[in-house]
Amino acid sequence: MKFATAKLHSRTFVGLVMDEKVMDLHKAEKKLFELETIPETLIECVSEGEKFVRHVEQLVEWSKKKNSEESGSYIYPLSDVDLLAPIPEPRKNVICIGKNYRDHAIEMGSEADIPEHIMVFTKAPTSVIGHMEGIDAHEGVTEALDYEGELAVVIGKTGKNIPKAEALDYVFGYTIINDVTARDLQKRHKQFFIGKSLDATCPMGPFLVHKSMVEDAGDLRVETRVNGELRQSGSTKDMIFPIAEMIETLSKGMTLEAGDIIATGTPSGVGKGFHPPKFLRKGDQVDITIEPIGTLSNPVE
Repeated sequence: MKFATAKLHSRTFVGLVMDEKVMDLHKAEKKLFELETIPETLIECVSEGEKFVRHVEQLVEWSKKKNSEESGSYIYPLSDVDLLAPIPEPRKNVICIGKNYRDHAIEMGSEADIPEHIMVFTKAPTSVIGHMEGIDAHEGVTEALDYEGELAVVIGKTGKNIPKAEALDYVFGYTIINDVTARDLQKRHKQFFIGKSLDATCPMGPFLVHKSMVEDAGDLRVETRVNGELRQSGSTKDMIFPIAEMIETLSKGMTLEAGDIIATGTPSGVGKGFHPPKFLRKGDQVDITIEPIGTLSNPVE
């Protein structure tokens, strides 16, 4: 199942994406069952875990039994809606794993920069934007704005001290994040938070794909294009620390909650890794593709 937070006119809703259409789950439930039990936000739906997924499956089955005229009141062409970030307002900072691909660690310095232990930083919730929303160039604040295409994990149930063998049971699904970074601020302040947390520098989406649709999250291709030019092409199988290990490490003494988001690191090919660097400028277009999630696209404005 592929979920979205979508907006049609002034209405924001949780949607189920089916090919090139999206089902408004709130309206579908009211029309089919005369109920209103589905939460208003996708983060709340995620918190219900498999109960939510089973309920959506039931809605889909009942919808198939109705005629097309009835379904037209709650199923729209995907092209008619705006796609917000799947979780537009995270409850916490987005958790990010740094230098999790060997070649990226080297392009950022040398082999000495390959981490022995998981490197963790965060991005502020106010940095999050959706598919096709503009990345803020922040002219006057930074001259070295960079892109980082990443697979992101969305936690589906609360846990602490989670063993690696059980870690993937705590995953609800996956989305895409562009970990846009102001490299000069990152260097100036000797830490990551400011350079990673400028407003409108965490594109997320376009969809949140349930884990049942992803055969192996440890073997997905991550591709980033800037103005159509392929810059990053890597595979999650090359991550130094796999997803289960991330969850185990992060949950040691720290509670992970449903709706928490973990960006798993980026392959080589970021702007800073080129000579000379290829930083983002106003007018650029960044497209990040990870199947079966889709393509996250954002202009720089």
